[in-house]
Amino acid sequence: MAVAASYYIFNYKLKLPYMEKIVFKTTDNKSIHANLFWAENPKGWLLFIHMMPADRESWNEFAEEAQNVGYESLAIDLRGHGESDSGPNGYLNFSDAEHQASIADLEAGWEFLQSRGAVADKTTVIGASIGANLSLQFLTQHPEISGGVLLSPGNYKGIDSALLVKKLAGNQKIIFAASRKDDMVTGNNAEQNQQYYNLATQVKNRHLILFDGVGHGTGLFKLKTEYDLSKATINFLNNGFIN
Repeated sequence: MAVAASYYIFNYKLKLPYMEKIVFKTTDNKSIHANLFWAENPKGWLLFIHMMPADRESWNEFAEEAQNVGYESLAIDLRGHGESDSGPNGYLNFSDAEHQASIADLEAGWEFLQSRGAVADKTTVIGASIGANLSLQFLTQHPEISGGVLLSPGNYKGIDSALLVKKLAGNQKIIFAASRKDDMVTGNNAEQNQQYYNLATQVKNRHLILFDGVGHGTGLFKLKTEYDLSKATINFLNNGFIN
């Protein structure tokens, strides 16, 4: 993969929040736009995958929180969204196969993070909705990656989470999060995620967070009066536990 733009900082303190817009290519020659949130001597790396309809900007608030405690992150616009190829609304006409091809966008994002020094056992993939499904697929293909935070995964665009969770590596760390009043999916997403949690018996460090408030994907971060998902995720990144 050819990286179209990369940036390096030496020997001075960053004033946070500090973000750079970058562009890189996938193996199938799609241009992917992303926000890179710098961290000096990062304690870990995060790859953010947005939901639909949304784009990379939907991660800004949490990315800055993570940056403030030492994590470097990359939030990408999937193909057909935002500023990436076929965006911002091309995804509306995508077939299931075209949505599934977005896995190449995650691969390119991971390669970019590696070019900046990211190592697998300190990298976490965080996705919402279709982004959670793609993140789950990516994790099954990369058992060396530390783990993932999956917000409202389900059965979207031909990506079946129930099949994928059984393929996770036992050493990976996973959060499943969903709402009992999800207003953006058919079926009960909380029940689906309870099923995913139950199926992933090989994953010893797994957590299930179910909300009673209305929310989907990154919208779960807004339910702070019920449960602070941002704080739980930072705890998870720091020590593997949500509390």
